[in-house]
Amino acid sequence: MRNFILFCVLLTIQILTKCSADEVHPRASYKPTYNFTPIAEEMSTEFWMNKAQNILSEKLAQTVQRNLNEAKNIILFLGGGMSMQTFTAARSLMGDSSKQISFEKFPYIGLTKTYAINQRVPDAGSTTTAYLSGVKSNYGTIGVTAQVQRNDCHEASNTSTHTESLAKWAQDAKKWTGFVTTARVTYGSPAGIYAHTANRDWETDGDVERSGCSSKTNTDIARQLIEGPVGRNLRVVLGGGRRSFLDVHTNDEEGLPGIRTDKRNLIKEWLSEKKSQGLLANYVWSKKGLQKVDLSKCEYLLGLFSNSHCPYHGDLEREYLTNARPSLTDMTEAAIRVLSKSENGYFLFVDSAKIDMAHHDTKAHKALEDVVELARAVELAQNMTSTKDTLIVVTSNHAHTMTINGYPYRDQNIFGLAPSNADDGLPYTILSYANGPGYTETYSTETGRLNLSTVNLNNPNHRYMTTVPLSASTHGGEDVGVFASGPFEHYFTGNYEQTSIPALMAHAANIGPFTKNIINK
Repeated sequence: MRNFILFCVLLTIQILTKCSADEVHPRASYKPTYNFTPIAEEMSTEFWMNKAQNILSEKLAQTVQRNLNEAKNIILFLGGGMSMQTFTAARSLMGDSSKQISFEKFPYIGLTKTYAINQRVPDAGSTTTAYLSGVKSNYGTIGVTAQVQRNDCHEASNTSTHTESLAKWAQDAKKWTGFVTTARVTYGSPAGIYAHTANRDWETDGDVERSGCSSKTNTDIARQLIEGPVGRNLRVVLGGGRRSFLDVHTNDEEGLPGIRTDKRNLIKEWLSEKKSQGLLANYVWSKKGLQKVDLSKCEYLLGLFSNSHCPYHGDLEREYLTNARPSLTDMTEAAIRVLSKSENGYFLFVDSAKIDMAHHDTKAHKALEDVVELARAVELAQNMTSTKDTLIVVTSNHAHTMTINGYPYRDQNIFGLAPSNADDGLPYTILSYANGPGYTETYSTETGRLNLSTVNLNNPNHRYMTTVPLSASTHGGEDVGVFASGPFEHYFTGNYEQTSIPALMAHAANIGPFTKNIINK
C-alpha cells in the first residue's frame, strides 16, 4: 500500500511539472511541411560517375599544364569573416547546395591558419598584416611586428617595427597599386596596405588623442593614406569613410560632418598635391560621379562613397540605391580599368568587408548577400583579365561562429527553420551563431527560448539564434579557404600559415623579398 501511495505521489508531481513546463514553453504550432523532390538525373549511378569523371579529367589536365608564367598582375580578393560555412550557405542562397560560387571553380584550393601572435582568435588588424605583409602580429595592431603591443604609443613610431606590404613590393617594381573596400578606407583590412599603427582604431587624429597618445608622434591612419610613402602612391582608393578625412566643422557632400580635430581637409590636400605634380587625379563621392570619370585618362582615383562604411549590397538593391552608390563589382571594374593602363602591371586588393559586419550583428541574410556580390566581383575580374598573366587569389581574414545545422532538406530556404522541432518542442533556425546580439531574439528572461514559428525569417534585418549573449558576435578561430587561379596557382594548395599568401603571390609576380633570383640562390 505504501509503495502504491508513493507511486501516485511521484506520478502526480510528474504530471504537474509537465503542465507547468507547457505553460512556460507552449508547444510550437510550427509543423514541418517540407517534401524534397529529387532531381531525376541525380537518382542514377551514371550521373555521379560522369560527374566524377569530368572532375578527374580536369585534375589530370592541371597536372600536365602548370601555369609557370610570371604574373604581371596580381589581385587579392578578401571576404571579411567569410568562413567556409559562410560560402557554403551562400550556395543555397544561389539556388542549391550543388552550386559553385565563382571562386570555388578555381583550380587550386588550400587552407590557412589565422591566429594572431597573442590570441588564438584574431581580428582584421593582425590578419591584414599577415596576408598582406607576411608577418604575424598582435591583435589590434596593423603593419607592425609583434614587438608592438596594442596602444603602445612609442614602439609603433619606431620604423624598425614596420612591415612592408604587397603594395610596397609592387610599387618598388614600378607596378600600379590600388584597393577597393566596402568599409571605410581607413578600416582594419585595407589599412594593412599602407599603414603602421599600434591600434587599428586610430583612424583619425582624435582617435589617437582619446587613447592617451600624441597624434604628432603617432600618425593617424587617414594621414598615412594621404601622406605615407605607400598611401600617397596608390593609384586607386575606392570605399567609404569620408568622415576620417574632414574636420568636425566640415560637412561632406551629403551634409554629414567629419570627425577630425586638426582642422584639415585631407581630400583637398590629396587633390592639391596630385595636381601640383601635373597628374590627372579625380575625386568622386557618388556612383554618378564615378561614371563621369574618363578612366582611360585617369592616373589617380579617390572615391569615398559614404561618410562611414558603405551600405550592405542587399540594402543597395532593396532601398533603390544602386544608382546612387557603386557596388563592390562597380568599384572593382573601375579599379581594373585604371590599373590596367600600367605597362608594368598592377596589384589590386578587393575587400568585401560587410560580410564580417553582418556576422557581428548575426544578420546572416545580409552576410550571404554580400558573399554573392563578392562572387560577382571575382567573376568580373576573371572576365577582364587573362590567366596567362594575372594571378587572382580569394581568401578570408578569419572565420565567424555561424553554423548550418538541423538536417534541412536540400530545397529549403537557407534562412528558414529546421524541418523538425527541438526537444523542447520549439522550432529552431537552420543558421545559428555561437554568440552575439541574436540572443535577445532567441531567449526571453520570462519564458526561456522563444517560439520562432511566427517570426519573419526572410527579413534581412533578423538577428539569428545565438547561444551566448554578446553585443557583437565574435570571430571564429578555424582555418579559412584560399582559392587561386593564374600563374603559379598550384602553389596555393595544402594547409599553411596565413603569412604564406603574400610570399606566394610575390614570388608569382617576381617582386619583393620573394623574387625568383633570391629563392633560387
